[in-house]
Amino acid sequence: MLGGLCFFLSAVEYMIPKPLPFIRIGLANLPLLLALDFLPFPSFFTLLLLKVSGQALITGTLFSYVFIFSLCGTLASGLVMYTLRKGAGKSRISLIGVSAAGALASNGVQLFLAYVFIFGDSVRFMAAPVLGLGIVTGTVLGYFSELFISRSRWYEGNGISGSYITEKTRSVVPEKTNDTLPAKPVRKSEDYRKAREAHFLERFSSRDLAIAGLCMIPALLFNPGTIARVFQCSFFLLLAWYTAKRINPLVTVVVIIGIVFFNLLVPYGEILFSLGPLRITSGALQGGLRRAVTLTGLLMLSRFCIRSDLKLPGLFGEITGEALRIFSVIGINAGKTKRFFSRKNWVQNLDELFIDLEQKIQNGNITPDSNTISYDDVLLDGSVLPDGKIKKPGKGKITFSRLVLVLMVILAWIPLILAFN
Repeated sequence: MLGGLCFFLSAVEYMIPKPLPFIRIGLANLPLLLALDFLPFPSFFTLLLLKVSGQALITGTLFSYVFIFSLCGTLASGLVMYTLRKGAGKSRISLIGVSAAGALASNGVQLFLAYVFIFGDSVRFMAAPVLGLGIVTGTVLGYFSELFISRSRWYEGNGISGSYITEKTRSVVPEKTNDTLPAKPVRKSEDYRKAREAHFLERFSSRDLAIAGLCMIPALLFNPGTIARVFQCSFFLLLAWYTAKRINPLVTVVVIIGIVFFNLLVPYGEILFSLGPLRITSGALQGGLRRAVTLTGLLMLSRFCIRSDLKLPGLFGEITGEALRIFSVIGINAGKTKRFFSRKNWVQNLDELFIDLEQKIQNGNITPDSNTISYDDVLLDGSVLPDGKIKKPGKGKITFSRLVLVLMVILAWIPLILAFN
């Protein structure tokens, strides 16, 4: 259940524009802070891994550098928060201090990775604002966590339902409510996107896509030519567009420009021209462009070949699947009522959401809507297919789809072959 909330908050945070894609505000750390006092370490560590894997599946970043940044940052943050809370105790350090320390640990690790893989020495120019932002967001999140704990009946029961569930507890999504959002007119472009998304889901299996993605990654990473990588990045961008996932071109361009700019701050190679005190050198420009298109290409490739219905192996995979189903419940419920995001009653709404989810889990009723749809009917953006079911492709369609994926892999490798020739 906490993992499902991590996924939902990660999806909300993903929609917030950021100058660099690996920078996190930390909304998804709220469930981690709530779990510090009642989850044993093995369960807490599992929740850390669940948060990272779920983020990667939902946002489609499992095969990109963002996943590495998220994994290392989350593990550093979680271990620091757990050590401080258990070592010092509640009486000596509040969740405000714990959260701020965790944010600093996460941002520090991510800055180190940015130094190694993206920006090099120029990372020092962004260290102060990134760490400062981490202190602010960590402090605010810790304050909200303390506020929730002080008023939550669910937290008081340490996640064991029964004693705090009363007849007055309302469902998070009442069957009839005056707060239901009015239906909005659907644009033709949105209809087209939905149709493209449904076609993508029906045509390809998540397993085949993941295998194809693994086959395409080396073609990009081992490509020696910068221009060839630009073509590969453009191809992967086209594939990501085909999946119907929302991609903001402006944000993509800004990220590329930002990576190139910070690389130019440490000049090397032949001086091409100068802009005031900034010297534009061939080595820094080519290196920055190479890194930018490589990282963007990996991100777009991951968006194409990673879907939320990809099944991870073993017990951890089962837990991830269950958390994804709970995430679908939270997402659909949140979209049906205004009061879920009420600024005045957010503690009560979140508390009742936990209680409602726990009741559904105990009753074995954790599909997004037991009367109308199943988890398989939920599209990649959390919406629901209008006609109910996603049709499973027959053997002929599966064979054709795999041939299409083989062709995509070949096209991804062509720029590498031409670059060597």
